[in-house]
Amino acid sequence: MPDATPQPELMEFRTEVQQLLNILANSLYTEREIFLRELISNASDALNRLQFQMLTDRDVLDPDAELAIEISIDEEANSLTISDTGIGMNRDELIENLGTIAHSGAMAFLKGLEEGQRSADIIGQFGVGFYAVFMVAEEVVVTTRSYRIDEQAWQWSSRGDSKFTLVPAEKAERGTTVEVKLREDAAEFASSWRVEQIVKKHSDYVSFPIKLDDRVLNQQTALWRKSAQDLEDQEYADFYRQLTLDYAEPLVHIHMVSDVPVDIHAVLFVPRTLNRDTLQFRREQGLRLYSRKILIQEHNRDLLPDYLDFVAGVVDSEDIPLNISREMVQSSRVIRQIQKALTSRVLRSLKELADENADDYRLFWEQFGPFIKQGIATNPLNNEDLLPLLRFRSSTSGEDLISLADYLERAQEEQGSIYYLIGHDLNSVATSPHLDSFKARNLEVLYFLDPLDGFLAQSIGEFEGKKFQNVDDPDLELPAIPGEDEADRHEGDGDAETSDADFLALTARFKRVLGDRVTEVRESKLLTNSPCRLVTPEAGPDRDLQRFRRLFEEGFQVPPKMLELNRSHTLIQNLAKLVADRPADDVIDVAIEQIFANLLLLEGLHPNPVNMVPRIQSLLETATKTGT
Repeated sequence: MPDATPQPELMEFRTEVQQLLNILANSLYTEREIFLRELISNASDALNRLQFQMLTDRDVLDPDAELAIEISIDEEANSLTISDTGIGMNRDELIENLGTIAHSGAMAFLKGLEEGQRSADIIGQFGVGFYAVFMVAEEVVVTTRSYRIDEQAWQWSSRGDSKFTLVPAEKAERGTTVEVKLREDAAEFASSWRVEQIVKKHSDYVSFPIKLDDRVLNQQTALWRKSAQDLEDQEYADFYRQLTLDYAEPLVHIHMVSDVPVDIHAVLFVPRTLNRDTLQFRREQGLRLYSRKILIQEHNRDLLPDYLDFVAGVVDSEDIPLNISREMVQSSRVIRQIQKALTSRVLRSLKELADENADDYRLFWEQFGPFIKQGIATNPLNNEDLLPLLRFRSSTSGEDLISLADYLERAQEEQGSIYYLIGHDLNSVATSPHLDSFKARNLEVLYFLDPLDGFLAQSIGEFEGKKFQNVDDPDLELPAIPGEDEADRHEGDGDAETSDADFLALTARFKRVLGDRVTEVRESKLLTNSPCRLVTPEAGPDRDLQRFRRLFEEGFQVPPKMLELNRSHTLIQNLAKLVADRPADDVIDVAIEQIFANLLLLEGLHPNPVNMVPRIQSLLETATKTGT
């Protein structure tokens, strides 16, 4: 008498598990294609476990079978099948692995989800991730046979409702086959091109071949898992191009492998340009994050600080804790450790670039300098690593860029500060009256030309024991000019020295014309070649941020300034004489207004330079009159 056909065992999920299935299938995953990544990841884990088992035990079913993952598609039946030759499962393991969430702790697990505690690490667990398949499946049938020679094959099936069935099955080969009967609205996943696209995106670096119609779809060997000694520069360049679609070679590539304090395999790149037309495909910043060579996130923003957003690359770590959907990395001590390690490595590589290749570093600075400044302004704890990366033009550097270390190396022995000048552009600062006294004393001044530089000055404070000092500091004290005495300073370049009375009358006229736009008009002790300069009455944070506010703050009003006059300059002497001889002459007030406007323009603070045009025209008319 033939054996009776075994009857299926009908098992029921607990009520809370049905609730969990709904959450997993409909809430946690943002893209339905994730289900295939999860199934491939489970298959890869099963193959890895068999490999480990066979290191010590060759007494397994089908010991010579290829370790591989097979995908087959039946478009007519609207189904998709994923098979592996991995470790397989017996009845008890099938119930445990696919029923893990049905254990008594399921309610506590659900409660944790409701409270936002997404702490489960599901990498390699044939359980929670598996249930993502019900986003696309009407029914799932799992047929599996353990690697143990004498074990019976079993079949598990469910429609994602409150029940699943178990029945003995006929399966000669070791491993697991998952047949997914797709819903009508998921027919796209029964397409070869769509499956290949998903595999390339999420599972390209799985260690085992993933086959479709006898074609291997994945690369298998991840570049970041290879030894740097075995790789050529061209291989990094090719990978960068594949990763970013940027056909210019990167300025820097970084290959990092670490297992302490956390496991890290990373390949990072510093692009050659920030040209958004070239990199527009990178709709979001961030690194590609893998765990065990399975793509977890395309644009992870937690692995590097914001000021290193320009860095492209991949990071693979087996230590990263993931939430239940495996789509979002949790904030944790491990993430902070990885960020610290990656950040340190990137900054070290940039320092090496600066030391070894000045031309390439100049290109880097021109493209990404503002990012480094942002890092200094927002992350003062990192200044020790970031300050050596700064580069500036200066009053003596010409076309070269210099570091803070370069500045101090050629500073005068008695120099107590690092002097800087904030301005609009190179031409305006190069002609700034503030430079008079520094040129006369052969003192170098750094040019701060970027709107962010005002924040920079406040954030740095000092470098190597030298404080930063703005050249418009009202209390600026400089050593005497070599070979000059007090009398020399008043000889000037005019025809005759201006008397104290005439100079006092001139300062009063300036104050009356400019009104509350100036707090004081006084004689300059520092100017040599320029007629006048503006000084901020009180040094402080606002002084360095005025240019930034002028550019970005609507309705910005220039704060009152202190005006210093060079008593020995021809223009000031002529004005003093004009005030003394012809005080009612209209040209005096027009000239004073223009002098003040010129200074605002040089400082990058003039609210509307166009307004100067009528005044300049009036001065020209006066200057071109005949008979005067």
